[in-house]
Amino acid sequence: MKTIASKLLDWYDRYHRILPWRVTPAEQASGIKPDPYQIWLSEIMLQQTTVEAVKSYFTRFLNQWPNIKALSRASQDDILKIWAGLGYYSRARNLKACADKIVANHDSHFPQTLEGLRALPGIGDYTAAAIAAIAFSKPHAVVDGNVERIVSRLFCIRIALPAAKKEIWTHTQAITQHNRPGDFAQAMMDLGSSICTPKRPSCFICPLNDSCLALETDEPENFPLKMPKTEKSMRTGIAFVALSENGRVYLQKRQEKGLLGGMSEVPNHFASKASKTDLSLAPFTGTWIYRGDIIHAFTHFTLSMSVYMADNLAESSGKNGWWVRTEELNREALPTVMKKALAKALPTAFKKMKNQSAREP
Repeated sequence: MKTIASKLLDWYDRYHRILPWRVTPAEQASGIKPDPYQIWLSEIMLQQTTVEAVKSYFTRFLNQWPNIKALSRASQDDILKIWAGLGYYSRARNLKACADKIVANHDSHFPQTLEGLRALPGIGDYTAAAIAAIAFSKPHAVVDGNVERIVSRLFCIRIALPAAKKEIWTHTQAITQHNRPGDFAQAMMDLGSSICTPKRPSCFICPLNDSCLALETDEPENFPLKMPKTEKSMRTGIAFVALSENGRVYLQKRQEKGLLGGMSEVPNHFASKASKTDLSLAPFTGTWIYRGDIIHAFTHFTLSMSVYMADNLAESSGKNGWWVRTEELNREALPTVMKKALAKALPTAFKKMKNQSAREP
């Protein structure tokens, strides 16, 4: 009888996704090996972000910084500019810190052990296991949300997350073979994204359907069990889009640490129950006109912010401020929430900007 791993690998050999950072089974058979730098970069980008959203960012990063030495030489501001819109900006700051540490302390080579990888900035248990398994063929359990769902269904785990994480990891490690652990990890990811989905899983074509205990009880959608979600808090605030007499927009830089650290922004203020109409917070004296409200969902709270605009202002600036032509705003390290504020005041500023509701820290 075939093991779970062998059945899954047979399926993966035929139906694996083609991804820009992935080395396919056929390529590996021909001697091509996964690049640890690309695996690391993709895994950091994929944290809390969909594969489709990551593809273009990954290609852009790789074209700009094709290896760890090139990324280490880059400035933090340049990295944030290319990262802008992807969310969870602490990841971008950790990319730079991690690249610097690998170049300085590891002769530009990634450590191959879990302990060595976990010691690097921005790399936790999951990312360390993924790099070790995919890049270095180490037989470590790689457990993300997809794997939690698959394993909880396979073994009918009736403990709610997050308490079930230890049991899920134990089962995953038990079915991870020494042969092709990287392909096994990626096969689990592909299975979870295409067949063993959260809703309406395609159990009839699943390569593991004869091994799934949840399917035997006809309730796979009930797994994994989860604790009830807590309602997000609401924060309110005000944003100011200042337009100069030369048609340029005033931007400033956020503090390096904290929410959206180091990113560019329009002047703003928000907090729990903060005013949405207090024009005394404006960065310059002028005629501030209300342009509308924006809503943005962060990970732990939702922000409702009123946007005001003033034009024909003299180009004086604060200590962290500068003026930018509207057609050059896309080159700035602006998080999605600030792009929304700018687009509310200047509808043509981001002609290609989609109506995003990206979740950011």
